[in-house]
Amino acid sequence: MKNPGIYRLFVWACAAVMLLSCGGGSKRKVPDVSHIKVKFEVKRFDQELFSLDTTDLGAALTRLQQHYPGFLNDYLYNILALPPQEDSTVAMLKRFIHDYKPVYDSVQLRYRNLGSLEKELVHALQLTGYYFPGYKLPESLITFVGPVEGYANVLTNSGFAVGLQLYLGKDFSAYQMDYFREIYPSYQSKRFEAVYIPVNCMRNIVDDMYPYKAGNRPLAEQMVELGKRMYLLDLLLPETAEHLKLGYTEKQLEGCYKHEALIWNTFVQNDLLYATDPIVIRDYVNDGPKTPVLGEESPGFIGQFTGWQIVKKWAEKQKDLTPQELMRTPARQLFDEAKYKPR
Repeated sequence: MKNPGIYRLFVWACAAVMLLSCGGGSKRKVPDVSHIKVKFEVKRFDQELFSLDTTDLGAALTRLQQHYPGFLNDYLYNILALPPQEDSTVAMLKRFIHDYKPVYDSVQLRYRNLGSLEKELVHALQLTGYYFPGYKLPESLITFVGPVEGYANVLTNSGFAVGLQLYLGKDFSAYQMDYFREIYPSYQSKRFEAVYIPVNCMRNIVDDMYPYKAGNRPLAEQMVELGKRMYLLDLLLPETAEHLKLGYTEKQLEGCYKHEALIWNTFVQNDLLYATDPIVIRDYVNDGPKTPVLGEESPGFIGQFTGWQIVKKWAEKQKDLTPQELMRTPARQLFDEAKYKPR
């Protein structure tokens, strides 16, 4: 590999302009999906669980099971990881409810009403039904409070399951504790905001439709596959800001568009595009606080950004392209045909 030292001098500068002026806004026409009917409801499992009579928790759980026949077991044995023995389950759940009552109270203050979130998810699901009419859509959003070191957003047979304990805002007091910071570094905890709930929900949909395994693919192909999935996410959340879909800050994304050619030259001049060594390419295809070779202010996971630009350039050349055709196109073919070379 050639010496990348010169790139460490790169200052991730950002002009004080709107993102669209950097060329990053989506100009794709959003289809009218008002005619697509979606069965969807919000279920506040968190409120029902913390309202249970803990003096007779076993009986209360039996009644709760009737409301959540599938999810309750997922919650108890997968999310809370409780033992299957009934006595142990009841005792440990009672302790959890007691210990997490302050977190639950914070959740209720922040999430009294989920109407706007429901509306955004319904529209995203209508778009999913439009582009992928054969896909079985989730029929509910189930909110819960779980361990802070546990799940935040999963797709279950019961629907979207969202752990609101991990969406209380990056400045939430519990997130400032040393224990928490050891689990979630700041580049991750800054995404513990409500605006990321629909992004993570729909990313789970994309991953469910098209599971991705990197294997030993060369970096260029991995970036394209990441870009394909970003392209789909953009179709399903067309009104959501790009930096949220990428997990970057606004400043980081503006820097990416401002220095798109330099990012590309980093891959080209360091012979990275066809590299397959996981150690060599990990900084470009994994989440992280930064891309070391690009400087302190750069985002991590830069391969996702570049892959998305490659896919967008290729898609612009296709007539009447469907998402299914995009996903069927081999990554190497798409990469070669895109002839991506930003200036």
